[in-house]
Amino acid sequence: MSLSATNDKAAQNRFAAADAIDSSYAWLRLAINVAIGTVGGVGMWSIVVAMPAIQAEFGSDRGSASLPFTLLMLGLAPGTVLMGKLADRFGVVVPLMLGCVMLATGYFLSALATSMTMLMLIFGLLIGMLGTSAFFAPLMTDISFWFQKRRGLAIGLCASGNYFAGAIWPPAIEHFIALYGWRATHLGIGAICLCIILPLALLLRRKPPPQPMLQTAAGSAGGHSLNLSPRMLQTLLVVAGLGCCVAMSMPQVHIVAYCVDLGYGPARGAEMLALMLACGIISRSASGWILDRIGGLSTLLLGATLQGMALALYLPFDGLVSLYVISAIFGLVQGGIVPSYAFIIREMFPPAQAGFRVSLAISATLVGMAFGGWMSGAIFDLTGSYRVALLNGIAWNLVNVGIVTWLLMRGRRLRLAAAIA
Repeated sequence: MSLSATNDKAAQNRFAAADAIDSSYAWLRLAINVAIGTVGGVGMWSIVVAMPAIQAEFGSDRGSASLPFTLLMLGLAPGTVLMGKLADRFGVVVPLMLGCVMLATGYFLSALATSMTMLMLIFGLLIGMLGTSAFFAPLMTDISFWFQKRRGLAIGLCASGNYFAGAIWPPAIEHFIALYGWRATHLGIGAICLCIILPLALLLRRKPPPQPMLQTAAGSAGGHSLNLSPRMLQTLLVVAGLGCCVAMSMPQVHIVAYCVDLGYGPARGAEMLALMLACGIISRSASGWILDRIGGLSTLLLGATLQGMALALYLPFDGLVSLYVISAIFGLVQGGIVPSYAFIIREMFPPAQAGFRVSLAISATLVGMAFGGWMSGAIFDLTGSYRVALLNGIAWNLVNVGIVTWLLMRGRRLRLAAAIA
């Protein structure tokens, strides 16, 4: 072999190593994904902060003012599946660039909205279905291809981009709404998204490395069969995701309005939301470490159980300091729930199906957020209090806990039966 050929082969080996699973490039790609998720995640949180101002301008009730968020989340559900399919076929760059353009267009048009109906359609179609949907599940799926030993940690950190968005955007948006109004603020959001997301997306053009043949068959967890069809397992995960996020939506969607009702003002509510989601970053990072050690289902059960307990704390306490503390606790215990679904899918289904199946599971959580956000507002309008809405959230959380407990117990029974046989 010639010296030139040897040098070329060595260069190819070095290039392959740089692009390999768990490589330094994988960590760089994770950082880029988190940055994109942080900026693109604004779509989920801006309307929460702007809700009181929009409600006042259009003279609507609380339930109606919650509808832009509801349609946003409902639009995210099919949009997430669409973006997952696009990522499976063309790579993650295509949905990211499409989502960026649609997100920015949505914010520009929302600044011109003349009615609540128009605003609802903009948030549902452009900001939700075709915009924000590109910046969560597709990013988690993409990063899962670049890690094996620390896949749970990588997915948890990637999912934290959404919570970084929740920690950074709400105080900034509340500040600029107070200074310039919500319409001018939305114009600024659209411009920021275009200027930051598009160039970052172009840095993700490399194709994922070949995946190791370590995946278990559908319907298995950690190599132990659950003896369920792929369709049944996916359905159970969808229902569990719906239940957990109906519960999760109550404080995340209504904490600002709740603080306004209690006389603390929207700024305090925005601070609580930011604190909740900042603590969620810690939770998601920690849950990634836990995922790599105890698996997806066990981590999901742990997070869902703690979420229900934290949600119950809002019932007896409504003082200003108490709400700050409870919001922090809520963020610390529930941040790992949604990333667990992506990890479970990668444990139980083939890599070729990852984009679609992760997106399908995540879309169920988004429907839960949409349904729960609207339901809590409607319950408030009927009762004049968020107490019943909190109890409703706790009940839905029990659905998630019940399904995951059943799956874990089923897996243990089957393992025990196999050991005895």
